[in-house]
Amino acid sequence: MSDLTGRNQSPMDEPVTHHGPPGGGAGRILLAAAIVLLLVAVAGGTTWWMYTRDPAPTTNTAPTARPSAPDACPGVKLRVAAAPEIAPAVQAAAKTLDDDEADPCDPIKVVAEEPGVTAAGAAKPDVWIPSSSVWLGIANAGGAAFTAQDKPMAYSPIMLAGPGTVTDSLSQGGRTSWAQLTGAVATGKVVAVTMPDARTSTVGLLSVYGVNAAMARTTPDSGIAQLRALTLRSRLKEAAADPSKVLARVAKQWNTNSVVYDVGLFPLVEQQLKTYQRGKHTVPLKGAYPADGLVQADYPFAVAKNNQDTELTAKLRAAITRSSLIQAGFRPLPTPNALPLPPQPAALLAPATMWSEYKSLATQVLLLIDASGSMNQKIQAPGGRTVTRAALLRESGRFAADLFAEDTTVGMWYFGQPTPTSPAHREVVPFGPITEQLDGTKTRRDALIKAMDTYRAADNSGTPLYQSVLDGVAQMREKVAPGTVTLVVVLTDGEDGESTFKMTQAQFMTKLAAEQDPSRPVPIIAVGYGPDVDMKALNDMSTATGGKAFPATNPADLSSAIAKAFLAAHAPR
Repeated sequence: MSDLTGRNQSPMDEPVTHHGPPGGGAGRILLAAAIVLLLVAVAGGTTWWMYTRDPAPTTNTAPTARPSAPDACPGVKLRVAAAPEIAPAVQAAAKTLDDDEADPCDPIKVVAEEPGVTAAGAAKPDVWIPSSSVWLGIANAGGAAFTAQDKPMAYSPIMLAGPGTVTDSLSQGGRTSWAQLTGAVATGKVVAVTMPDARTSTVGLLSVYGVNAAMARTTPDSGIAQLRALTLRSRLKEAAADPSKVLARVAKQWNTNSVVYDVGLFPLVEQQLKTYQRGKHTVPLKGAYPADGLVQADYPFAVAKNNQDTELTAKLRAAITRSSLIQAGFRPLPTPNALPLPPQPAALLAPATMWSEYKSLATQVLLLIDASGSMNQKIQAPGGRTVTRAALLRESGRFAADLFAEDTTVGMWYFGQPTPTSPAHREVVPFGPITEQLDGTKTRRDALIKAMDTYRAADNSGTPLYQSVLDGVAQMREKVAPGTVTLVVVLTDGEDGESTFKMTQAQFMTKLAAEQDPSRPVPIIAVGYGPDVDMKALNDMSTATGGKAFPATNPADLSSAIAKAFLAAHAPR
């Protein structure tokens, strides 16, 4: 088969140097000042002084810590920060410019670190070689002043890597997809996936963008695409792993099975996989390119505005030769068919923030689904379809069921009153662990999916919203336990009314307040669907319990609102 350069070489074999033609490479993107928010998030607890950090190692491994002081080498003329995978090549080039080997202080000091750390650091280097040009815009938005010289020095596409048995199951001809990975994780075919922090690591930031781009290809509904992307996020074994440390962990393993369960599949740049494969470790790794969201790292040579030694800077740039970078495993030209990075900051920032802020928690959830008659009203859905609100809820709910992590305990009620003697709600899926088998073959997750697939609203059915919420909160309060988050999630398109359980909002709020117990909180996450929904009532009930409410006034907003509700349920508290 042909690899991405068009040559007859499997990308999953021992790697070879790529000389592929240009095409589809991402350009340098300068993000606007809004991304300062990202810097604030990254900076919390991670502001390291540039001149006390460790110099780059001479091999492509994680840096080894050693004590240093800001003035330990006052004669240093040029301070350089480089992404960990390219730092060894930069360090080797810097060594060629050291005329006095007896002097323990080199004229050029190279520090290896992830770009997010450099961008957030208080002190900035004279020269910066991050693993994506986007970081220059992020740093400059925060007050830095870096300018890239010419085109990026090198490129390296992001791959999914893991033990051969796992990688082979998801790939063909060295290609795979984020969609395949998401489906495999949701069904348990892949038992572990590890990812880097999207706010600090280029691999993490661009992988999240690739995942969301891939999910957007599967549906015209942006909300459903978000839900599908979060399905992968919710199943990660580790969401802030250091790629170099992951490779170091794998290199120490003697048993492939331990890697399958400890690390599983993980993204990394092609150069990192090549370097690992050349090491001939006991546990071999294979890689595949996610064709539905192919993204690439690029390595600009950026110079700070206050750089005083332009002559030494020019010498360093010349010393980092094309051949040395190719030998180190990098590509000299852009990756064909790589996704261009978006010009708008939000397109990168929003999915990365959503991804990073998600918090995996042992969660107890009661889903309250509106099954009243108004759900049978027809509306215009995404793509120009005419469907009922119930049909759109079925479509969105099906994907929401996949989002719950393995440690979730869940139950589902439908609320609606088709006759005056009908109860306010009925149990559709009994409360219990989502992985529990209910009939010997199907799990509770399967039951949730089936319940959403078969969900129907009864014509002329009233909406006992308030009574159902009171009953749900009361029942879940008895289940509150240490170390878990206990929630009631309500999806409704209308307001309380047309039932024998009808009450005013004032009556409802009085009853809800009387049942609050600060020692046993049960937040309400509410999604109000439709132009006639009473969002004030939903906001009031959610706020009173420490939860959140989200409007979905447009049919296309429903899935997005469900995604936001799910995020709110898993946000740090």
